[in-house]
Amino acid sequence: MILTENVSEYQSKLIKKIMLTLCWILLLFVTGAEVREIDLPGCSHIEPQIQYRAISEEEFVLQCGLPERDPTHIYNNSLLKQNQVKWFWHQKDKEPLKAIKEGSNPALQGGALLFKPVRDSASGVYICMIREKIPCLKIVLDVQTKKAAKCSDYGTNMLYLLAGKGNSITCPGTKCYSHIKKTNVKWYKDGHQINCRKSRQSLKLKHNKIVLNPTYDKDAGIYVCDYTLYDNTTEWTMRTTVTVEVIAKNTINPPNFLYPNGVAILEAELGKPLELECRVQFGFERVSSMRVTWKRNNKENINEKLNQETSVYPKGLKGYILLHVAKLKEVTERDLRSNFTCFAENSVGNATAVIQLKRKQRVFLLYILCSAISTLFAFLLCTAFIYQHWIEIVLMYRSYLVHNETTGDGKEFDAFVSYAKLDSSESASTLLSEEKFALDLLPDMLENKYGYKLCILERDILPGGAYTDEVVAAIKKSRRAIIILSPAYISGPSIFELQAAVNCALEDRKIKLVLIKFQAFQEPETLPPVVKKALRILPVVTWKSSISAAPNKKFWKYMCYHMPVKTTKMLGKCSLKGFFQGLFSLVYQ
Repeated sequence: MILTENVSEYQSKLIKKIMLTLCWILLLFVTGAEVREIDLPGCSHIEPQIQYRAISEEEFVLQCGLPERDPTHIYNNSLLKQNQVKWFWHQKDKEPLKAIKEGSNPALQGGALLFKPVRDSASGVYICMIREKIPCLKIVLDVQTKKAAKCSDYGTNMLYLLAGKGNSITCPGTKCYSHIKKTNVKWYKDGHQINCRKSRQSLKLKHNKIVLNPTYDKDAGIYVCDYTLYDNTTEWTMRTTVTVEVIAKNTINPPNFLYPNGVAILEAELGKPLELECRVQFGFERVSSMRVTWKRNNKENINEKLNQETSVYPKGLKGYILLHVAKLKEVTERDLRSNFTCFAENSVGNATAVIQLKRKQRVFLLYILCSAISTLFAFLLCTAFIYQHWIEIVLMYRSYLVHNETTGDGKEFDAFVSYAKLDSSESASTLLSEEKFALDLLPDMLENKYGYKLCILERDILPGGAYTDEVVAAIKKSRRAIIILSPAYISGPSIFELQAAVNCALEDRKIKLVLIKFQAFQEPETLPPVVKKALRILPVVTWKSSISAAPNKKFWKYMCYHMPVKTTKMLGKCSLKGFFQGLFSLVYQ
């Protein structure tokens, strides 16, 4: 008996899966009309899982998502999501289902339906399906008029907020259903729930309102506000939307020409096509009245139509840049005698600029060839010189032209030095050279000769706290973290300092890491992933004990290059000396 029931249950589940598969196959062949009748046997006996109320003639959004007590997002705008979701609808249970295809109202918005606006006739039962995630979700939508919902003051669903000022966004429809108990409002922007965050102190939720002080251009978008109604024994989610546009003050300036500026002379060849470009900058206007056109001799001749095209490049709240192009099929003598005037205007005023054509002079081919070869040779020579002495050029530029990077950044040290410490289990000779480099040679060069201030844990940090806390605190006080890599460092406990430095650099962009390859080493498999990634992408300076110790060697120049920009006389002299040595060698070769 039990075996028979299990077989029957298995057959029932198998039939349901087959039916759902057939439904998806049928959907692939549904084409033509916007709405077409269809049957979904697997969804016919499912009870509605969520119920919405909406106000007629207002915007509304309906998402395909399982109801949650506190969802972090309600819909996704991506086109990929839109291609995965299938929507169906009928007004009454006995009516056949109709597939909802792409249309103007409702419009498919990622994984949701966007009604602009929602009407009384949109009431009914909606079914959505997402492949491999939601086989069947049934949603009830009840659209009511403002009178039936007893709305004393519905509010507005379109807001224009001035950037940089304090503004608030009120949920429309909170004064509807005043006779019914309601919960607090939940807010969503572009499908994602809005919460107060420390990273955005200017946004607050107060009394079912969003308070923005100040308002940024990124605050524009579609806001959805939900609250729950308890009508008798039925729980309804009341949803309204607000479309927010962030605007600036209308410009007080006329158009500004980027090109041409005043009168420009353009060379043209007779009989060849030519494009006349006009780039104009317009300030922000809520209702744009910008216009650009080309005129010949400052007159618009109706019988002569210049082929003109306009491209608009929005600059957000700063306005627009218009590229207006007039195309001449072939340049004639008349064109050479004409003035082409670009005329631009907005609501404030207008401006003009002129292009005059000049006959293109023919030049000798040999002259062009010699000039090109000379230019190429000089370019290659300069490129080779810059490549060879790039470090000296950068250091010289920093020393005399760039301001001090370390001023006012709140850091105490220029660099934290991390190296393998001598362990009781290791012989003194193993780490002697590495410890001598970290404690003697490196401070002698970077501190005494180049004026940097290093943080060496044993020397500069008073003992008494936890080792890990002292390391993290020392790194955070530094602008750079110098890591001296060796087999003892990679396989020893000091690798923690590299991991801590990477984590601090991710939190504070002012901290940068410099790796010194003191000795060749093999990466252990047990290294943390963040350390492996750091070893692959961070800059590495290789130490060669036989040739790197001298102050004027490339090693120390590379170290100064990776250190913070700090004006010191020694750094300037070092870079200047190397630069002129390279220049003299180039001249006398």
